[in-house]
Amino acid sequence: MRRILVPLLTLSLLALGGCATDQRKDQLTTTLNAYASTVRWGDFNAALHFVDPKVLEEHPIPSVEMARYQQYKVSGYDEGNGPVPNGEFEVHQTVQINLVNVNTQHERTVTDHQTWHFDQASKHWYLVSGLPDISQP
Repeated sequence: MRRILVPLLTLSLLALGGCATDQRKDQLTTTLNAYASTVRWGDFNAALHFVDPKVLEEHPIPSVEMARYQQYKVSGYDEGNGPVPNGEFEVHQTVQINLVNVNTQHERTVTDHQTWHFDQASKHWYLVSGLPDISQP
């Protein structure tokens, strides 16, 4: 009986660990898709909800900076190769965002280097790199 119980218990623990990993990956996919959709629609105020609250507390975004986002319309959002894991609870993703200035109709591309972190307490993925830097040339 003991010879069967030990391997069975080990397999059960491994299966539970795998379920948590799969659930975390599914949450990441859902979060990244929702964020991409939000940015594609140019709703940067809603995109703020994806940023880690601790990051926003340490580095609040001034209203002047948020108003600058209203000067642009998003014409493209390309995730490239998608997220690249950096450990168990962090991923990096490089995204190309095409922006059109509503005043000049000039289009340009901004590279957004995103870092996402999984908060184990809230079981939620947060963007720790902040909103895209649209001031880059």
